[in-house]
Amino acid sequence: MKIRQNPRHWAAKKALTTPGISTVANYGLVKLHTKIFLGKADEDRREERRAHLDDFFDATMDTYVAALDGGFSEAEAREITHIQANFDFFNYGWTEMMEIPADEFEEHFDRYGAFFTTHEITIDDPLGTFRPAGGIATAPKTLEKLDEPEYENAIDGFSDNVYAETPDGDVVVGGTAEPENIDPTSAPGVSTTETKEHTE
Repeated sequence: MKIRQNPRHWAAKKALTTPGISTVANYGLVKLHTKIFLGKADEDRREERRAHLDDFFDATMDTYVAALDGGFSEAEAREITHIQANFDFFNYGWTEMMEIPADEFEEHFDRYGAFFTTHEITIDDPLGTFRPAGGIATAPKTLEKLDEPEYENAIDGFSDNVYAETPDGDVVVGGTAEPENIDPTSAPGVSTTETKEHTE
């Protein structure tokens, strides 16, 4: 899968793994991801999907941290969560929100097969053991789009590895090296003020 990787992604990694600010970072990143993906949906479908996406992305933040703890790189851990999301979008027929076509699912799954199997993640159950005990909000499906899917926002041809596009526009296989002196408060949704208010 082709993803972007810039200083804010590294800041997000630092923030999500730093006690005291991880919760506010989690909240900010969930809202950011929901906003991004709703932007790919038809306007009249956005609000009905919001609660589901908020719940889903909240669960994938746990996946991301678990993947990091399991030795995966930042780019790999983030790609894992994006694969989960694409499985979910497919199950709902939200093809316009997908980043990869469904015919590449097997290749993406196989690359992280051990992790997915350990955590009981499948195409039909994208969250596996990361699914909250209370479940997640549901939303209307558009399964008719699976009859002749267009995948209008998907990028194919990157199923053999994770490819990270740098701020300079270069594409690096496997992702970039973690920079030094990362400021976690520069992560999306996090600032010194927000963190102070959240922890007081």
